[in-house]
Amino acid sequence: MATIAFDPKKLAVDSIAGEAALDAARMTPEALRQRLSSPPDWQPEITQDFLSARAEPVPAAVLIPLVQRPEGLTILLTMRTDHLSSHAGQVSFPGGRSEAYDVSAVATALRETEEEVGLARTHVEVLGQLPDYLTGTGYQVTPVVGLVTPPFELRADPSEVAEIFEVPLAFLMNGLNHQRLSVELPGGRRSFYAMPYERFYIWGATAGMLRNLFHLLRAG
Repeated sequence: MATIAFDPKKLAVDSIAGEAALDAARMTPEALRQRLSSPPDWQPEITQDFLSARAEPVPAAVLIPLVQRPEGLTILLTMRTDHLSSHAGQVSFPGGRSEAYDVSAVATALRETEEEVGLARTHVEVLGQLPDYLTGTGYQVTPVVGLVTPPFELRADPSEVAEIFEVPLAFLMNGLNHQRLSVELPGGRRSFYAMPYERFYIWGATAGMLRNLFHLLRAG
């Protein structure tokens, strides 16, 4: 399994993306339903982070859970445990590899989310999908966007998830919070995004998928 042999938190920030914050009117449940059901013409910024060691990527899916809170939408994220073979200790969306019995990427995302964090699929309204994203560890990930209705109970799988937390959608949908970094690797220089929030360091594939959500929501 490929691993990323550097600490992104020790790298210098090259630049700040700097786009204006997404208007609050575009971050309501109804606006999200409309945008995901009838997306405008738009282009994802990033579809791959680091070169994969696999010739054939493994199908996978994650849920981008938009939680309806009184103060506004948040995105539910996980901190992965340190002993995992890939993305150990990193912030990620709940999700994982597809199984033969999964009928779709949506089925994979909902099943994996239920297994990892205990969020029952009855609380999730699936809004749509983002373009697939290739990870350096060899996964072709389909991001599934879902609206989550509280109250709900969570139960972290201790073998995969060290912590579950939420970040305000407004923070993540603000280009001033999107850092651009780069690193020299054997295959050449690679750039990626990071979105540090409090004590959590969101970067790599997770930040890349968030950038794509940002572009979708601000398009048009």
